[in-house]
Amino acid sequence: MSPATLSPIAEFAFSEYIVPALFLVFVATMVGGAIVAVGAQSIIRSVCGLALCCLGLAGLYYFLNSPFLALMELLIYVGAVCVTIIFAVMLAEPDEPAPETKRSRNWLGALGAGVVSASIFWSLARLGACGDWPVLAINQASGSVESIGIHLLTTYSMAFEVISLVLLVAILGAIAIARTGRHHVS
Repeated sequence: MSPATLSPIAEFAFSEYIVPALFLVFVATMVGGAIVAVGAQSIIRSVCGLALCCLGLAGLYYFLNSPFLALMELLIYVGAVCVTIIFAVMLAEPDEPAPETKRSRNWLGALGAGVVSASIFWSLARLGACGDWPVLAINQASGSVESIGIHLLTTYSMAFEVISLVLLVAILGAIAIARTGRHHVS
């Protein structure tokens, strides 16, 4: 192959490692954020872990040539739901109960949850690796702002309205958390 036919990326020495490394970065961001969200003692740290997990998931959506889903993931979950939860925590009562000194753990339940999670992960991984997935033609203009705007107002208008309902429920939940915190004070 002559140098004139190589793309600029193919001329880069380690270009074959960039895409797998980018994929691993997105997966590590998503898994790390999920671990922080589940394992944190503070609700603020849990929300930050959720935002990090959603950021990694948006990267995976973009990696899979779905910029619309990546944008919606960022706008809805990172930009709206996480921020709404943080506002609810800021508006809630500042006095938190003292943490328990000894937490009882149900190891049998944790083991059962781990087995169920591992079996679901294995099933989905096997389906993804061995499934017969159709190959779709990719439109080059599908990631442009104009194309996303047109799709939001025509093809995905129902999804756009459902997104607004999800945001409404998140805001109502934040108000409920904030009101409960203020209600105990008076």
